[in-house]
Amino acid sequence: MDSCVFCKIIKGELKSQKVYEDDYVLAFLDINPIHKGHTLVVSKKHYDNIYDIPDDELKKVIVVVKKVAIAIKKMGADGVNVVQNNDEAAGQRVFHIHFHVVPRYKGDRIKIDTIEDRTRYKDENEMREYADKIRRFLS
Repeated sequence: MDSCVFCKIIKGELKSQKVYEDDYVLAFLDINPIHKGHTLVVSKKHYDNIYDIPDDELKKVIVVVKKVAIAIKKMGADGVNVVQNNDEAAGQRVFHIHFHVVPRYKGDRIKIDTIEDRTRYKDENEMREYADKIRRFLS
């Protein structure tokens, strides 16, 4: 993809601070980090999002996500968020499959995991209906 910023980083056409690279996956620091150390893990092959990436490729990416998360924790983070957005409505801005590995610290007040704005199911029946729908689409 000629216009994809992550493809340009993978090709070396744009500068990045790489933290990990193998034949399939690249991890580099986010230029607009939530906290210093915020890392993006991307497939070297272009796939727009999680719907498109083949399972074998996704497995390679998620293994690196775990490695980066462990490294960030060892650096002194109290925890990490692993975030992966799909489609514009979900906050995806770069349409190349990627995971954010975000260092977190007690009391940092970042709102990635805010619970205040979440919705609720009306009752157990509505919850069961949604679970049934998801199960039908999984098969």
